[in-house]
Amino acid sequence: MNWNLPNILSVMRVLAAPVMALTFVFFDRPFADQLAVAVFIAAAATDYFDGWLARTLGQESAFGKMLDPIADKAMVLIALALLAALYDLRWPVLVPAVIIILREVLISGLREFLGDVKLEVTKLAKWKTTLQMVAVCLLLIQGAVQAVPDAPAGHPIVEKMLRFVAIATTSFGTVVLWIAAWFTMVTGWDYFRKGLPYIREKDRTARAATNPGANPGGHTSAGPSAAVSTSDDIAPR
Repeated sequence: MNWNLPNILSVMRVLAAPVMALTFVFFDRPFADQLAVAVFIAAAATDYFDGWLARTLGQESAFGKMLDPIADKAMVLIALALLAALYDLRWPVLVPAVIIILREVLISGLREFLGDVKLEVTKLAKWKTTLQMVAVCLLLIQGAVQAVPDAPAGHPIVEKMLRFVAIATTSFGTVVLWIAAWFTMVTGWDYFRKGLPYIREKDRTARAATNPGANPGGHTSAGPSAAVSTSDDIAPR
């Protein structure tokens, strides 16, 4: 395992995910909201820089390729669970959050089953991950802004601006979250569709192993190519 700068950034992004949630355990609001927003934005920024640094410095590694998607999912899933609690389990936030979490769990299981199959990232997957992070960021900002104490007397404009930002980020963030949930379902189906030939091939191999007489001459059909372009978000490092 190489402890170069890109990998250190990825590790820090993994650690930032629980830290974001624990801010509400150790600190009171509104400081907890504001700190969670800062942690998430900083961690999301490293999602771009760690891959860019790895390619620029020639420090791409198997550890980085493994850790990068894990860090992204840890950030998004923990943030979605946190948002569901912060928004009192209201359905406009809870439903898309559940859709995204369920998809990620199912596809993670499918990826583990596929084993060594090489999966290539698509542009749609990158948009999916970006939309998820934008939605989470907006909804967290809403909490931080709304939690700011009322403006001092004589500054009604500041108070109105804060209320406007809170309403705007809630509305826009919720819309983006639903769009992200749709992208998540589409890319999840694409992942499953392109992984299905491998599942069928494993079934044929298993049947042939348990009942060799059912396949005279020992002929087995060739499996699909090991390189598949899917919509999952395993980005190259």
